[in-house]
Amino acid sequence: MNGRNALGRYGEDLAARRLREMGMAVLERNWRCRDGEIDIVARDADALVVCEVKTRRAGPYEHPMSAVTPRKAERLRRLASRWLGERWLARYGRPPTGGVRIDLVGVVLPERGAPRVQHVRGVA
Repeated sequence: MNGRNALGRYGEDLAARRLREMGMAVLERNWRCRDGEIDIVARDADALVVCEVKTRRAGPYEHPMSAVTPRKAERLRRLASRWLGERWLARYGRPPTGGVRIDLVGVVLPERGAPRVQHVRGVA
C-alpha cells in the first residue's frame, strides 16, 4: 500500500468511526463495480446513506469538502442506484423507506494534533 492509499484508508477508518458514533450502521466499505467505488454505505435509521470520504493533509491543498463536483455527484447517484439494486433490494426486497442520501465526510490531518472530521449530510 502506498502513502496515498494509506492516507485514504486512514481517513475512511475515521469516517466509519464517526458515522457509527452518530448511530449509523456501516453496511459496506469500498464497494466496487465497473462504474466506480463507494467509500462507505451506511444505514441511518430508515435511510440508505452513500458516503464519499475525502482525506487531505493540512496545507495549500483543496479542502476536502469542495471535492464533490456536479460530475462527481452524478457518479455517486449512479453508484447509489446500482448498490441499491444489487445489494439492498436483494437483501430487503423493497427500497429503504427513508430514501437514499449522499453524504460527504472530509478529514483534514494537521501537522500536529488530532484530525478534523467534518460530516455533511445530503450533498448531492
